[in-house]
Amino acid sequence: MDTYGSDEITSDASQRRSDGLFLSFLRAAALTALMVGAVGSIGLTLRAGRTAPRLLLVLFIVWVLLPYVALAWANRASKSWAVFTQTALYCVTLVVMLGSLAIYGGIISPPVGSPHAFVFVAVPLGSWLLIAVIVLIAALISRRRSLR
Repeated sequence: MDTYGSDEITSDASQRRSDGLFLSFLRAAALTALMVGAVGSIGLTLRAGRTAPRLLLVLFIVWVLLPYVALAWANRASKSWAVFTQTALYCVTLVVMLGSLAIYGGIISPPVGSPHAFVFVAVPLGSWLLIAVIVLIAALISRRRSLR
């Protein structure tokens, strides 16, 4: 075996190791984002609904938390998924957290003239749609790659 072949094997192994390290870091960031996003969303929902009837407030809290519950389930199930699909899931988790907190916190303002509760109805629905589309596309791409 010549030196060139040996370096190629070594670089391939170190590439896989660095990919695994990056994926572990991304997974940890996504899990942290899940907790921060869920707790922050609950807090901002409670702040916005402090004058709302209790039952309505509880329903809003459940609705706002459902995307985070789905992401937590997907993160748990993703250990056997393709690396590309896992990466897409972790990235969409970060996007959902940042987007939700930005919109709930008023950094990104809702459409003019919409009721105050609009964002607490629309953001979870948009989150569900984003999660489904991104993870499905990533899974399809991963499957197509594995068939080659």
